[in-house]
Amino acid sequence: MTPRLHYGTPAKILHWLVVALLAIQYPIGWLMPDLHANTPPGTPMILHISFGLTILTLIVVRLIWRLTHPVAPESSLPAWQRLSSEAVHWMLYVMVLATTITGWLFASFRGWSVSYFYLFQLPMLAARNPAGNRAIDGLHQAAEWLLLILIVVHVGAALAHIFVYRDRVMQRMLPG
Repeated sequence: MTPRLHYGTPAKILHWLVVALLAIQYPIGWLMPDLHANTPPGTPMILHISFGLTILTLIVVRLIWRLTHPVAPESSLPAWQRLSSEAVHWMLYVMVLATTITGWLFASFRGWSVSYFYLFQLPMLAARNPAGNRAIDGLHQAAEWLLLILIVVHVGAALAHIFVYRDRVMQRMLPG
């Protein structure tokens, strides 16, 4: 399997769908009311969990696509940029997976019966566990922040390629 030089349409669509959903997901998570011990999941939480599971599904599909349709690193970049770019991309995959799975575990440890956009019930990943809930809540929040930091680094690098380096690196992921 020979790596391509540019991302194909499926990779671009999956990338920008995840970007759009994360842009929706973070404000929902930050703006929803605090959850107390016996708080049932309301609409904001159902939406947050549903968008999270949609993101989880898309990132798994995107990861499979990336593994089966590799794209060669931009050959014009210095080695340190190619290496750091590759590292940040893989860390983004890991952190999206970690954030979404810890969120689902959070709901499970709470003992919530949650639905996917009110369409169907989701399976619980674990039994109700208050101690596990406290631990996973901290992990979920840490994962959210680390993911956000990686997103800022990723966007900053993309903007640097547009405005500082003025190369065509960013065009590899733009539509068209």
